[in-house]
Parts: sequence; C-alpha cells; structure tokens
Amino acid sequence: MNPHAKLIFYMSLLLGTTITISSNHWAMAWTGLEINTLAIVPLISKSHHPRAVEAAIKYFLVQATASAILLFSSMMNAWFTGQWDITQLTHPTSCLLLTTAISMKLGLVPFHFWFPEVLQGSSLTTALLLSTMMKFPPITILFLTSNSLNPTLMTTMAIASAALGGWMGLNQTQVRKILAFSSISHLGWMAIIIMYSPKLTLMTFYLYIIMTTTIFLTLNATKTTKLSTMMTSWTKTPTLNATLMLTLLSLAGLPPLTGFLPKWLIIQELTKQEMTTAATIIAMLSLLGLFFYLRLAYYSTITLPPNTTNHTKQWHTHSPTTPQIAILSSMSILLLPLSPMILTTI
Repeated sequence: MNPHAKLIFYMSLLLGTTITISSNHWAMAWTGLEINTLAIVPLISKSHHPRAVEAAIKYFLVQATASAILLFSSMMNAWFTGQWDITQLTHPTSCLLLTTAISMKLGLVPFHFWFPEVLQGSSLTTALLLSTMMKFPPITILFLTSNSLNPTLMTTMAIASAALGGWMGLNQTQVRKILAFSSISHLGWMAIIIMYSPKLTLMTFYLYIIMTTTIFLTLNATKTTKLSTMMTSWTKTPTLNATLMLTLLSLAGLPPLTGFLPKWLIIQELTKQEMTTAATIIAMLSLLGLFFYLRLAYYSTITLPPNTTNHTKQWHTHSPTTPQIAILSSMSILLLPLSPMILTTI
C-alpha cells in the first residue's frame, strides 16, 4: 500500500476515534464511528487476498448495520425526549436498540459471528487495530450511557460472551481466531460491570489493550499465525517467546501478573452489588479460556512438536526487538504491585 494512503487511513482512524469519544451529540458520535469504519476497511483488504476482501466486506456490512441501528436509536430518543445528548438516553426502546448496535460493533454474543472471521482474514497489524483501537469508541458510548442500560440484558450477554469466548477458543489452531475469542471473553468481563462501575470497565479495557498489543506485536515479530509455526518459533528469539508466555498467562488472569487485577476487582465489585451468582459463574467460565491460554504458552516456549512439521526451525534470527515490545511486556506482567495506585484513579 502507498505510504501516503496508509498515513491518511491511520489519521482518519485517529480522527474518527477522537470525534466519537469527545462528542456529546449523537450525530457527531455516529459520524466518528462512520469515519472509523471507512478508514479500517481498506486496511483490512490491502493484501488483495480473497479472504481479506471477504473479511472487509463482512466487516463493512456488520458495521454499517450497527451504525444504522445506532442512528435509529438516537433519532427515536430525540423524537420522544426532544434532545440529542448522549447521556440523556431515557426511552426504553432506544436503550434496547443502542445495546444491540454497540454489541454488534464490539462483537458481544449473540452478535459475535463476524469478529473471528474478520480477524482471521486480516494481517496481524490490522487485527491488532480491530481488537483494540476499533473497540474504544463503542466502549466510550457504553460508558456514557451506562445509567440507561438494562442490567439483566447486559449481565446475560456478558455471561454468554464469557462462555462462548472460552468454549469456542478450545478447538482453534489459528492464533488470530484464538485471540478473537479471547477478546469476546474479555468483553464479557467488561460488559458485566459497566452499569455498576464504569471506570472499572475502562481500566479493564486499558489493561486488555496493553496485554493484547504486546501479544500481537510479539507474534508479528516472530511471524507466527498458527500453532504449528508457534511450536518452532521459540528457536528464533527464545527470550521474546519466554516473555510471550508470561504475557499470555497475564491475559489469562493468573495471580502474580497484571491480568489478575481487573478480574479480582470485577469479582469484588459484583460481590458488593450482591451479584455473587453472576460473579461465580463468570469466574468459572474464565477457566475455559485458561485452557487455551496455557496451551498457547506451552507451545510458545517449552516444547518441540511431538510430531514432525513441515516448518524449518530457524535459529536465532537477527530481527531486532523494538523498545515498544519491551515496555509493553513489562507493563503486561509487572503492574500488579502498582494496584493500590491504580485503584486511587477509579
């Protein structure tokens, strides 16, 4: 792709995200979401592979439908209340339509169907953008409208997302699809707490961005897209793969690592809200995700494949590891001791 075109698309992504997260008017928020969609579609299809083009079409159709539903929801609310303020969403049908639209944009169950397929058809860099930056505007809209959401509906969708994200990830061999189902599972954790502690949802999202960015950048550095190549990638950069293992365990939420912090705080907050049953269910469902995270961690560092593979084992390539990976890896693993300071901000 032409560097100038790529720069325009990336700047459009930043512009669309900034417009949406800084707007207080439904029309401006919708405009930002549309700019985002139009900017990411060429990036998805830039390889001109049939699977990439298919992924771009799927993404465009789903996002266009979600944007239309969101606009319809805001127009209906404006019709009955006479205002376009995002924080004043009071009409019940509008709230239901907004939840549907945002769930489609995020990939929450039952509107998750597009996300793994689009991620699988994209490059690792574009998949990183889809998993992190493209979810920021919808999460912000949920944050602003959290007082208007239906608690029962959100809790049901959150638990279903955690269950499906863990269950569907078990059988996958493609790393991008595993990370897509991991994203769906983490969105379940964010959605279940959004009505009770919106700031905690944002903190969970920020930590998820740090850990996911680290994993995608590491996979991009080692050119790993499936488990069979991950088995032999440890020979290229052993230290980087050891760090990848710790980051994966952090994403799984194991205690001494950063990823344990949001799950711990969410379960604590749910217990305070007398939602012990929901907290127990979602904590048990996270064990499903733990299985495939452990499998990824096992493949990334410890093993030679038990059977012969067609991939040559390349010894110690000289591709330099960027400082960004080192900084993000450290944050993905070592932020838990800073939790008292982080807690003062929420």
